[in-house]
Amino acid sequence: MTSTPLPTSPTVDAVMVDRRAASFTTRSIKKTSKLAALDLITSMIDLTTLEGADSPEKVRSLCRKALRPWERDEEILGRRLPHVAAVCVYPSMVAHAREALGDSTVKVASVATGFPSGQYPIDIRVRDVEDAVAKGADEIDMVINRGAFLSGKYDIVADEISAVVDACGEAHLKVILETGELVTYDNVRRASDIAISRIRQHDFIKTSTGKVSPAATMPVTLVMLESIRDAYTQGIGTFGMKPAGGIRTAKQAWHYLCMVNETLGETWLTPDLFRFGASSLLNDVLRTYHKAATGTYPAWYDFSDA
Repeated sequence: MTSTPLPTSPTVDAVMVDRRAASFTTRSIKKTSKLAALDLITSMIDLTTLEGADSPEKVRSLCRKALRPWERDEEILGRRLPHVAAVCVYPSMVAHAREALGDSTVKVASVATGFPSGQYPIDIRVRDVEDAVAKGADEIDMVINRGAFLSGKYDIVADEISAVVDACGEAHLKVILETGELVTYDNVRRASDIAISRIRQHDFIKTSTGKVSPAATMPVTLVMLESIRDAYTQGIGTFGMKPAGGIRTAKQAWHYLCMVNETLGETWLTPDLFRFGASSLLNDVLRTYHKAATGTYPAWYDFSDA
């Protein structure tokens, strides 16, 4: 049983959350601001592959794209694009990603703790984290035990997060709530507050594994951002946010940046505090760069998945 008291979470006004989240989709962005936003979005992406068919070759290819998202950027845009924030893989692929990324500043992120279910015994989940860190992971994306949470065993959830924090060592932690299984905004807020009460400065909370529908949504992300905002204003600390799953277009990503800016402020508009978990978002961002430079959208198949 945890010795540190669990936080008390406020009740969420669902109608107002939905209305507020919808308002961010009406914001207009000027062309020059859009280009700056595209650079920012690119730099915030955790380029992800979490499939049963993942192989060292696929991971190495993904890492090449992470380092150089678009080989024709200088030809079309006249400049190099920023690299992405991280490559996110299974623990078994960490060593391959570490080797491929070398001494670049692109991070190696690894899902762990029995991803995506989080249902394994805690000692196995902790060893999963320790193994990924030992192989070179800079960041760990853990999943909470939703069964325990939905059974009201919040102390177990909190204790398990604390155990993973200890296992991470110097690696940064992102706590995945799997909001699609939490059912209500009140549950999302409570899970966010519990996670924040146990993680360290600049660790993250994250919406989803990408394996459950719905994954990231703007209302759910807003609830989590408000938890981060309240922790900051109460002097608890500064924490990051990662919506993951379902964000596939540059336009959607712009809306999320507007929401972050208006909820938390410009301080959070950095890969150090905000990320997009995505596998297909980057390609639409590249298509949007091409549209800005030439006036036409290229086809989806003009960009490789990795």
